[in-house]
Amino acid sequence: MSFWSWSGFFDYLVNPFVLGGVVTTVWLTCISLVFGLLLGFIVALMRRSKLRVIRSVGWFYIWLFRGTPLLVQLIVIYTALPQLGIRFSVVEAALIGLALNEAAYLAEIIRSGIEAVSEGQSRAARALGMTERQIMRYIVMPQAFKVIIPPLGNSVNGLLKTTSVTSVISMEELLRRTQVLIQEKFMVLELFAVAAIYYLLLTTLWDFVQRRIEKRFGQSTAQVQLTDKR
Repeated sequence: MSFWSWSGFFDYLVNPFVLGGVVTTVWLTCISLVFGLLLGFIVALMRRSKLRVIRSVGWFYIWLFRGTPLLVQLIVIYTALPQLGIRFSVVEAALIGLALNEAAYLAEIIRSGIEAVSEGQSRAARALGMTERQIMRYIVMPQAFKVIIPPLGNSVNGLLKTTSVTSVISMEELLRRTQVLIQEKFMVLELFAVAAIYYLLLTTLWDFVQRRIEKRFGQSTAQVQLTDKR
């Protein structure tokens, strides 16, 4: 078949340049997730604040970053902010854009997990003299994790694929490196097939890890509940 080269496909499947893009996609996902979780937790607490101003700021953040495309956010960070004297490298802009965008979604996941825990447990903990920080750490969050983990895992799966959007600002992750090779070798189908396989591989591996985490956390929760009943 003239439109398909099996030798080219298999060559690029183990091409060091492509594999470097896979590695970049993985660490880009990991770092963005860490900062997204930290910021998302802060925004989730802001949404639950007793002060209306703080709640409003948290709501506005989520409204802004969930209501606008990540592509637009990246372009603003990388090309518009320099007009105001604020400059970021490609890597910095990619990480900032992904983390800010992801935090908006994670904030709602974390908030829903916290609110799923009965308020009666917090009141009981206060009656025992526990501080708000101790209640959050020892009472609320351990139970909220059970609710948070499944949607959080789905967010990681989505983030692995969303990193491809950073190619628009020349971040050399998997998709960008695939595009570079296409411009040089003109093997469009073969290279996009290779990229698709690696995205499938990454998301499949994460799905396996997620299931293990959910199973282990479920067992830990069951053990704690059994101990409480005893």
